[in-house]
Amino acid sequence: MKLGIYGGTFNPPHLGHLAAAQFALDALNLDRLEFVPAAAPPHKTLPEGGPSAEQRLEMVELAADGLLLPKKVSVSGMELHRPGKSYTADTLEQLQAADPEAELWLLMGTDMFLTLQNWREPEVITRLAGICTFARTQSDSGELLETQARYLQETFGARTCVLQLPHIVDVSSTQLRELLAQGRGQEYLSPAVYGYIIRQGLYGVHYDLKQLPDRELRACSYSMIRAKRIAHVQGTEEEAVRLARRWGADEEKARRGAILHDCTKYLTMEEQLQLCRKYGIVLDDLEQQAVKLLHAKTGACVARDVYGVSDDVYEAIFWHTTGKADMTLLEKILYIADYMEPNRDFPGVERLRTLAYQDLDQAVLAGCEMSIQEMKDRGLPVHPNTVRARDWLRSKSSGKEP
Repeated sequence: MKLGIYGGTFNPPHLGHLAAAQFALDALNLDRLEFVPAAAPPHKTLPEGGPSAEQRLEMVELAADGLLLPKKVSVSGMELHRPGKSYTADTLEQLQAADPEAELWLLMGTDMFLTLQNWREPEVITRLAGICTFARTQSDSGELLETQARYLQETFGARTCVLQLPHIVDVSSTQLRELLAQGRGQEYLSPAVYGYIIRQGLYGVHYDLKQLPDRELRACSYSMIRAKRIAHVQGTEEEAVRLARRWGADEEKARRGAILHDCTKYLTMEEQLQLCRKYGIVLDDLEQQAVKLLHAKTGACVARDVYGVSDDVYEAIFWHTTGKADMTLLEKILYIADYMEPNRDFPGVERLRTLAYQDLDQAVLAGCEMSIQEMKDRGLPVHPNTVRARDWLRSKSSGKEP
């Protein structure tokens, strides 16, 4: 197996790091690439008041997840779990011991590559791993890198590789920290990492979470879910706003409800239950067993308590999974937008999309009926609130009182 090791402080991890990792995967034909954030880098002193090692690890996990390559890209906290300075030689020895047959390649930026001979045990590093560097910025000199590569080859017998990235992200982490403190630089970060920075108040970025602009609210939402879910949240937002415009609902409330509707979806069952206890959410027997049902209620509470959404947006998020009898216009919009957003693909979804703009009640009724049938087909219990929503909509359609 050919394994790339990408170490660094990642303070913060930015798009340049991700571009380098993705390019190295292909250029070196790596089977896997592992980000290894340093806990206590020996070559530099981390700025005071910056993120903890654990926070940097969490940001790298969010950034790596955004590559959408879970089978090829991972993040290791091995240097956080090892006491003392984070020496690369120790990390490589630990990795080789874990997989003696692996061919290791150490990935690094130009500043690290040009000073490798000054690191602790460079002879061990070059014996255990090939050394790959990449020019990330306009100031990186190809000639200087080639000269250093020859020096490492002649002095240590190193295997080296110099990559010129096709798409330059001309910023360093130091420059980015300065930009963030000035309220700029967001374009150099993945939205999820930017959202994490906002939520944690890092690098001098300070927002009132209950008064966030839409862009920052999206970033916070994306930082709380898996990258593969972001397209669904985006699609739900687009659909909810279109439906609100069609049926005369408040577009901004529909937008913010959609942005936050899945914000707790990836919490564990225990984390969900902790939020239920915190917010006094009473669960029925079915909800105590199903995380999928809990995230609507816990997400609604977080949306109101942390991000300051209004009560009607809270209610729309609260009921977006099961529906209920006597749904408001906003509740119907979020329920059906979540069900039929553009990324959904199942039999009958196109009919549902057409119906939603012709007769919203009939579309929600069809969604409830399809959901009930799906649960029955899978041998799973149907939530009583979905049945009540269906029965209420049927009665409303027939002109009878439910």
